[in-house]
Amino acid sequence: MNETILAKLRGFRPEVVLSAEESHGMLTVVLPKDSLVEVCKFLKSDPALAFVMAVDITAVDLYRPEDRFEVVYHLYSLEHKVYLRLKVRVDESDLVVPTVTGVWSAANWHERETFDMFGIRFSGHPDLRRMYMPEEFEYHPLRKDFPLMGIPDSIPLPRR
Repeated sequence: MNETILAKLRGFRPEVVLSAEESHGMLTVVLPKDSLVEVCKFLKSDPALAFVMAVDITAVDLYRPEDRFEVVYHLYSLEHKVYLRLKVRVDESDLVVPTVTGVWSAANWHERETFDMFGIRFSGHPDLRRMYMPEEFEYHPLRKDFPLMGIPDSIPLPRR
């Protein structure tokens, strides 16, 4: 099935596949972020693929000078019983990725969590606000430069 997915993507728009690799039976495709929504719509609507479920959306902080973050999308095709991983590279100077909430409504929650923990904004998101941390909290706890023990007195904690 992974060969079919890759062939379909390259047939749809060959320039959208920046790289592809298979590991443990799962295909991972790296896309340019400006093609993300269009590719996701295609992956969902094409009957030979039918990726109707966004299982998870998160990010990885690679802590490098260029393309520091990767936003990772785990998709599932119920019809074909196959997973697909998409990645979009994001530079620290432009922490914005288009939202896929118009493709999968479940993306709403996942994108909010990714924004809260990594500080990556999703343009066009219907309700982008923090989930765990207070709105006024200026840090993003899952970034590699966030101190392991947190920042003293950055959040008032309840007393025992």
